[in-house]
Amino acid sequence: MNERGLDHDGTIVRAGTLDRVPAAFVPVVDAARAYITEMFGSERLHSAYLYGSIPRGSAITGVSDFDLLLALRDEPTEADRADAKMIETALDRVFPQIDGAGILLACTRNLLSDLERHDGGFFVACLCTPLLGDDLAGRLPKYRPTALLARETNGDLALVLPRWRTRASEAVTGKERRTLSRIVARRIVRSGFTLVMPRWGGWTSDLNESAELFGRYYPERAQQMRFAAATARTPTADPAALNMLIDDLGPWLAAEYTAVHGRKTFRP
Repeated sequence: MNERGLDHDGTIVRAGTLDRVPAAFVPVVDAARAYITEMFGSERLHSAYLYGSIPRGSAITGVSDFDLLLALRDEPTEADRADAKMIETALDRVFPQIDGAGILLACTRNLLSDLERHDGGFFVACLCTPLLGDDLAGRLPKYRPTALLARETNGDLALVLPRWRTRASEAVTGKERRTLSRIVARRIVRSGFTLVMPRWGGWTSDLNESAELFGRYYPERAQQMRFAAATARTPTADPAALNMLIDDLGPWLAAEYTAVHGRKTFRP
């Protein structure tokens, strides 16, 4: 892998491996594997994946969350969601070294579809680390830092902004605002990076590096993006910070994204 996250052939290298999981988080990974096997079994589960800072080896004890993707054989049901919630709750209760567990559920067929090839498929092949089952990456293409990848991963930011505004207006506690600020900041930094990704010609999952790379191309917004990266790591309950992200930086970024890369392909 070169300094821009690419293999020798110019394709994006997968972000993490189980070998990189810090020692403090190994028991969490082992427990998650056992819970998933017990709850879902091979009848419902095709494969399971870790993603985020833990398989990348950059997780911080007591600060980092624990992120999982379960690729199911069929569309997720309410029973699937309930079982996933039980696993999240069990992991949160037993392991203080994680700041919450989150499980995404997806249908394997959708992840492999043409529509999701440069979104959900890319997510599995490049940002997820196999934990259980047959790795779907073998059935997906290699990916390059192209405008198509940028458009399909983050070209729907404009659609997300109204939902964030609603959540911000309904947030009444500091905890609710901190949770939202982390979600918003992470998405904005990742969108800022993928906006400039084709010009830079590489891939990174590091939020600080993402913000700095964005700032090379948009220096007038660099300070705001650095603030977003800091908020993604250390969430804030300050309403003014949320307003800046949702009502200033977010709308500008969404408009610039559409102008540069176009809108993400419509999902029914």
